[in-house]
Amino acid sequence: MVKSMTGYGKSEAQLENGKLTIEIRTLNSKSCDICIKTFMLPKDKDLMIRRKISESLKRGTIDVFLTWEPKACDSAKQFNKEIAHQYLAQLKDFAREEMGFDTLHFSPESASVMLTVLMKMPDVIEAQKSEVITEENWPVIDRAFDECLQEVNNYRDTEGLVLYNDVISRVDKILELSHQVEKYESERTEAVKARILKGFEDLGQNTLERERFEQDLIFYLEKLDISEERVRLRQHCKYFMDTINGEPYPGKKLGFIIQEMGREINTTGSKANHASMQKCVVLMKDELEKIREQSMNIL
Repeated sequence: MVKSMTGYGKSEAQLENGKLTIEIRTLNSKSCDICIKTFMLPKDKDLMIRRKISESLKRGTIDVFLTWEPKACDSAKQFNKEIAHQYLAQLKDFAREEMGFDTLHFSPESASVMLTVLMKMPDVIEAQKSEVITEENWPVIDRAFDECLQEVNNYRDTEGLVLYNDVISRVDKILELSHQVEKYESERTEAVKARILKGFEDLGQNTLERERFEQDLIFYLEKLDISEERVRLRQHCKYFMDTINGEPYPGKKLGFIIQEMGREINTTGSKANHASMQKCVVLMKDELEKIREQSMNIL
């Protein structure tokens, strides 16, 4: 089954102190480029996850997002008494040394103001810090990563089916246009022959040997023959279908086959010398370009 490199997956790991949400988004790329956008993942787990992602998704630009939502009791902030005492001691020293007060006496109103000031000082009020990912909860997180990767692959399968149906319909269209080109070949040959004969007669070269002229004419028409290009184009189309149907990750190889298909179509166009054939060639180029764009997203 053809897979797209575009994908998305999301899963959640319910832990004792909160919820960890994992999201993975993938886009097309020539290699496997993994970007894990979090500082929560320990280094040893980071390497493990990168290996898991690479083995599962194979190729693409892969962005991994981790979002942590702590439980209400764990997200509550704490009043750091030790730091508050240090600030208060500094205030008392300042009042004694700079203002001449031996001690500071606070009325209920001034004590309330002082408490408000202290709570605004740096690090007096701080959030509880707890390690999100530990060895104990890692199995739960690891399973969540597996679920997320499975979602991404399911998404890629769905998108891949759409890509597959689109590109094979365009390959069929190219083959159909190639057959149309074949219909015009005899008409083109006669038109070219008539045009050359008329030019010969207009020049009044009646003394030229007829046999020699016909040999040159045959040689010229052979140079315009496109039967080999049509045969090779059909072979490339067949190879394209064999590859997309027979290989698990055909994307890169399809790109090379498309190049060969384009070469034969371009040569056909350069030899066409016929308006209807040129029109078919232009349509084939258009279909091939759309195949090229779509195949860039095939894994």
